[in-house]
Amino acid sequence: MLLATDGATLHYKVRGSGPLLLISQSGEGDADRSTDLVDRLVDRYRVVTYDRRGLSRSPLTHPEHDVTMEQHTDDVHRLLGALTDEPALMLGCSMGAAIGLHLAVSHPGQLRALVAHDPVTPSLLPPRQRAQHVAELAHLQSVYREGGLKAAFPAIAAVLGIDPAHQDTEPDLTPMPLTPRRLANFDFFIGQDFTAVIGAELAAEALRDSPVRIVAARGCTTNPSVFVGQCARQLGELVGHAPVPFPGGHNGNTTHPRAYAARLQEVLAEM
Repeated sequence: MLLATDGATLHYKVRGSGPLLLISQSGEGDADRSTDLVDRLVDRYRVVTYDRRGLSRSPLTHPEHDVTMEQHTDDVHRLLGALTDEPALMLGCSMGAAIGLHLAVSHPGQLRALVAHDPVTPSLLPPRQRAQHVAELAHLQSVYREGGLKAAFPAIAAVLGIDPAHQDTEPDLTPMPLTPRRLANFDFFIGQDFTAVIGAELAAEALRDSPVRIVAARGCTTNPSVFVGQCARQLGELVGHAPVPFPGGHNGNTTHPRAYAARLQEVLAEM
């Protein structure tokens, strides 16, 4: 299905029945990224996934223009507005978690609850840490421009606390090969969305005062000292609880979909 927004056309999918649960993906992930997770949620929820603007089947009206976090947030605002009149549930992973946090401030009436897993949100951090990680993201863009994805992958994994050599997964996962579409998505994600993350401003006071029930979440194996670990811990302090551990690491929603779905349902039921 397609939805025209301001400056883009969003491709989205709706599966299942029950309370509406929007999943906003991490990284270069599009509407199909967490298919194994969605398979285990559709018996309880009406699950919505989408291609972020600029990825896969969500083309930009003006691809020569930069993309901002405000635009990503407005896309989700419009998507939810087209699908329901009631406050929705939302799972945001990494970049998707950052979008969810901005939505909780700008359009809080649209969310009943937000599970924010490893949010990439530098503005949550104290000034020195924020400057350090903004510089990390800018450096990663330079590494990618100079050496391509092969050079950038190890550096990105380090920032996200991912150790590819020791990353276990559940069996029988849907294959996610590095297709030309995914390569194009990585190009957009690193080139455009990194810049959107760097430039985004999110006031801690506004987030603390949001009526949305926010759960800070982290991957069980994510090193708390890396960028996303620090963001999860800082978000937890803002909303008044330690980050809730979820199975796997930064990408637990794709590497451990069975256990991740079970944990998500527990968390949503508690809320």
